[in-house]
Amino acid sequence: MKFVDNATINIKAGKGGNGCVAFLREKFRPKGGPAGGDGGHGGSIVFEGSSQLSTLQDISYRKFYRAQNGINGKGDNMHGKRGEDLVIKVPLGTIVKDKSINQIIVDIVNDGEQYLIAKGGNGGFGNARFKTQTNTAPAHANKGKEGQEFNIELELKVLADVGIVGFPNAGKSTYISKVSNAKPKIRDYPFTTLTPNLGIVKYSEYNSFVIADIPGIIEGASDGKGLGVQFLKHIERTRILAFMIESTSEDIISDYNMLRAELGKYNPKLNQKKAVLFISKADICNEENKNQDNLPDDIQIEYISSVTGENINLSIAKLSSLL
Repeated sequence: MKFVDNATINIKAGKGGNGCVAFLREKFRPKGGPAGGDGGHGGSIVFEGSSQLSTLQDISYRKFYRAQNGINGKGDNMHGKRGEDLVIKVPLGTIVKDKSINQIIVDIVNDGEQYLIAKGGNGGFGNARFKTQTNTAPAHANKGKEGQEFNIELELKVLADVGIVGFPNAGKSTYISKVSNAKPKIRDYPFTTLTPNLGIVKYSEYNSFVIADIPGIIEGASDGKGLGVQFLKHIERTRILAFMIESTSEDIISDYNMLRAELGKYNPKLNQKKAVLFISKADICNEENKNQDNLPDDIQIEYISSVTGENINLSIAKLSSLL
């Protein structure tokens, strides 16, 4: 399934049914009282968060969403049926915006929780509602009201406990495939990962956390270079960050500072998150090169190898303790 994290759709709730003008026609009462029923309310449009979804792909295929109209009232005081609500399921982490005024309506983060976005129109009153002592045979009824209509922009920001941040080809996908149930595409060239991959890491019999493999960041990502902003926005949702830099880097501190700088330029709050630094591919790094004196001193550091398994369990322990 293709990963889609933006979609624009038009939604319109159902129109209310019209009220009915009718009179009783019974034996011995050829001119009975008013008996027009009310129209049914139009169906509303509801958004529901679903943990079973991970992309806006299906929603993006369809541009118009319409809830059912209410049914008109009938004679003999029969009210029209209410229109059915239209429930649109979206992935957790979806932001729903009113596109016309660029205002957030709701941020959907809870599984199964429903949010009414467009309310159906009220059904019109039948003429039986207008009977009074001075007007015992009213011959008018209300029309149903139109339902609410919005141009909606949907933006998905991945929900995860841990976000892995690093340059392309740093070993992020290999790591997440080692520690979780995720099966990302792994190749030995940059930008193999073009969409976030989510995995569940179990670190005890009853405990687990969700980890996200964020596609590689390059210098200038915050200005849109590479697929910059498309990637960076998914880091905003994570609780903690796991920076990952190759052990073969010529200057680990410089690389680390560059990653920090790109996060800070995009959103300064990202650098306030708890974090750990994993130096990957330790299996091809000489012991003498594992010099802590040449590494950042403001963050926990661990050399790891997803190939040999070196310190993998320790890295999981570090992440779980930060969480």
